Amino acid sequence: MKALSGKVAIVTGASAPAGIGRAIARRFAQEGASLLLVAEGTASQLADAAEECRALAGEGARAEHAVYDLSVEGAAEAMIERAGKSFGRIDILVNNAGIRARRKFGEFSRSDFNAAVAVNLAAPFFASQAVLPIMRRQGGGRIIHIASQMGSVTHDDRAVYGMTKAGLIYLAKAMAYELAADNIIVNAISPGPVLTGHIAELIEKTPALGKERLAYIRANRFGRPEEIAELAFFLASTSATYLMGQDIIIDGGYTTH
Repeated sequence: MKALSGKVAIVTGASAPAGIGRAIARRFAQEGASLLLVAEGTASQLADAAEECRALAGEGARAEHAVYDLSVEGAAEAMIERAGKSFGRIDILVNNAGIRARRKFGEFSRSDFNAAVAVNLAAPFFASQAVLPIMRRQGGGRIIHIASQMGSVTHDDRAVYGMTKAGLIYLAKAMAYELAADNIIVNAISPGPVLTGHIAELIEKTPALGKERLAYIRANRFGRPEEIAELAFFLASTSATYLMGQDIIIDGGYTTH
């Protein structure tokens, strides 16, 4: 039997073909999970992702998709309600959706700030609150926040983004502390430089940026979305349930110095 057979997972930010969320969805599907894939305004890409996951999962698993703008109040709760009604249970919630706000400090607008907080922090917070009754009723679950190394270190133009990710790391710790008695295990993953589609395009436009980032990566290469997905699968499936409330940095050694 596959490791996630009979389990139901929600993965947000799951549409981009070369993104971390879609890589996580594929990895879960390979292990037999049923999935609700969520993103904002990318219905065709989500449909492709769901079809891909159905093919990987094989018989007995389902993959559905839904477009939600998680910056909108109530969207995170609606997402959980939909999954609960459709699948009857939710075993794994991966809060991966996020947006970047890159400006020099002093140049951020209130809308920049509000948008980043809404998607990167408020949506995981309220999605996690909404899933509690379902996970408690079924005897437990796993919640994984995809944070960032920028929640622990800093860089130019990242004040708002890093602040939201630092908040997400704290949220993982607070939730783990309060929810352990319900067998709801919460952890965070903090990726470093990963060669997603967005980063690949950025480096192609500004090669100097790629060289600058590589200088700090001891592995001398960018990470792959599949490497983040492997860690997410471990957290979703491991019987090492003493691991909780942790922020696991996976960055090729970037933060070792």
